[in-house]
Amino acid sequence: MLETMTPMKNAEARDVVPEPARKAESDKKGKLRGRAVSTFLEWTSGNVFEEKIFCTVHDDGHITVASGTQAMGQGIETSFMQVVSKVFGLSPDKIKVVMGDTDAMTGGGSVGSRSLFVGGSAMKVGAERTLEKAKELAAESFETSAADVTYAEGKFSVAGTDIAIGLFDLAAKQADKRIHLESTSAVGAPSWPNGCHVCEVEVDPDTGVVEIMSYASVNDVGNVTNYPIVHGQIHGGAVQGIGQALCEQVVYDTGSAQMLTASFMDYTAPQFGIVKEFVTEFDESVPCLLNPLGAKGIGELGTIGATPSVVNAVLDALAPRGVTHIDMPLTPSRIWEALQK
Repeated sequence: MLETMTPMKNAEARDVVPEPARKAESDKKGKLRGRAVSTFLEWTSGNVFEEKIFCTVHDDGHITVASGTQAMGQGIETSFMQVVSKVFGLSPDKIKVVMGDTDAMTGGGSVGSRSLFVGGSAMKVGAERTLEKAKELAAESFETSAADVTYAEGKFSVAGTDIAIGLFDLAAKQADKRIHLESTSAVGAPSWPNGCHVCEVEVDPDTGVVEIMSYASVNDVGNVTNYPIVHGQIHGGAVQGIGQALCEQVVYDTGSAQMLTASFMDYTAPQFGIVKEFVTEFDESVPCLLNPLGAKGIGELGTIGATPSVVNAVLDALAPRGVTHIDMPLTPSRIWEALQK
């Protein structure tokens, strides 16, 4: 699992066909090709900067951390495990993340791209505070000063001696067989992730069908904890924005007000393969200075750049035919009708 903390590399550099040649190839097929770029700046955290966590070292060899944030498919529990395991110098399988238990935790929740930016920072601070508390308990056990106690990979030692005790053995010596800490911490202010997204499309003028030939983006996300997860969130967000641009729409019957798109049998959601090629890069050269992880929120980052990039790329393709505006979603029928007019 720790392998996911290393950067993911895109495909090796290859010869890229120049844009005029790509456009000429589309012309041969009777297709219209267009492209567009969107740059944007986002703020994250939902204006809720504080988060509380519980951290408990158990005598059975694992550590439990509880948070008021909530996993909902974004893989945040994996990132939390990585953050805590790094603090304690233990493998992630020693860490158990608890979320969704309202009897145990309260907090700001997972809104506004704050789960890692705020919640992950609280995990790091809470784990560090728990480790410091354990160090003091170890010093009491050794009958020495905490300044003389060192810690590495689950073991406390007295500097310059062979006196040592394991973290979980230390927990077993406590009255309740655990080392427990409740920690509340806060980030300094919202984070400001930003990006540049580029989309290139082909439009069939006979049917109005849009194909997304390529989608590339560079995203300033600060320090990345888990590269596959962040790739997945950018890709998933982009596809969500593409769905808004091209196909997603709630439709009601004008006479009865009955919803006509009440299930996925009728509602058009973006499908696998809607983008022929994704190229996603990260810029980590400017870590966030407002939290201890140096991370910036990225939950909605993909969606922000996708919708305008796709719509403007389609309009760029249709511009030679005199089409300058179409209301979203840009369905085949709407594109075809605009071309006929």
